[in-house]
Amino acid sequence: MRDLAGGFGHLLAGQKWVFRHGRWLGFGLLPGLLALVLYAGALIGLGYGADDLTAWATPFADDWSAPWLGLFRGFLTALVFCLGLFVAVITFTAVTLLIGQPFYESLSEQVDRSVGGEAPESGLPLARELWISARDSVKVLVRVLLYGVLLFALGFIPVVGQTVIPAIGFCVSGYFLTEELTAVALQRREVELKERLALLRGRRAMVLGFGVPLVLAFLVPLVAVFLMPGAVAGATLMARELRGEDEERADGDRAEGPADAAARQERPGEHGHPAPQQPAPQQSSPYSGPYAAGPRYPAPQQNPYAQ
Repeated sequence: MRDLAGGFGHLLAGQKWVFRHGRWLGFGLLPGLLALVLYAGALIGLGYGADDLTAWATPFADDWSAPWLGLFRGFLTALVFCLGLFVAVITFTAVTLLIGQPFYESLSEQVDRSVGGEAPESGLPLARELWISARDSVKVLVRVLLYGVLLFALGFIPVVGQTVIPAIGFCVSGYFLTEELTAVALQRREVELKERLALLRGRRAMVLGFGVPLVLAFLVPLVAVFLMPGAVAGATLMARELRGEDEERADGDRAEGPADAAARQERPGEHGHPAPQQPAPQQSSPYSGPYAAGPRYPAPQQNPYAQ
């Protein structure tokens, strides 16, 4: 339960961070709006064509009598639309991140700087980063589709298919949605997809606490657009915790101590402090000290008459 609440806390913290930095929120709306227009058109087309798709896929039911034919195909039509919505929720994040890749990376770097003082950078060209992001998104999408087909088949089970299976579907959606969002910060740290999935598996409760509320919010029109920048910020905060970066930083500060930290800050050449000018070495005076060469004078003779 602690990890579950922690994941939701990261989601809220990310939204608060973005609203405190309104400039980032404003820029973040543009990629989301463009992706929303594309997905709205696709879902509208699916809504109009789902009946024909269901009728084409079930020719064996053409001779069924009413009301069974209508109930059966109506149920399948609803499942097809839900499956399309399920895929849309998952892929919306990937497409939005791909459209707004440069912006969201800058946002994630700014979050790192605000809480940790430094922001890791991949050092890769933008084209290479876009290729890696698209490649990993396709791999995630394949996994999502496999889960989607399985859940679609289980949806035919009476009672369970209408209660338990949708809940599992939301959990799967939240899991992979969180993977897409944390990828922005983890790719900058050169963490591959396999390792990212391993990190998420190790903290499933936290991942679900972050992703499931976000999936439910994304079902509301336009909400996804406004929550997207904050979701990236919150995912960056969660990525730091998954890798233990904040704990390492805190342990380093405790081990160092206040006096050592102050001394480190005063150390020449660190943290932007210029090294102090060292005084030039003074040349020794030729007249100081004993002569290295020259005539040797005899020691003064003692006066025999001095008592």
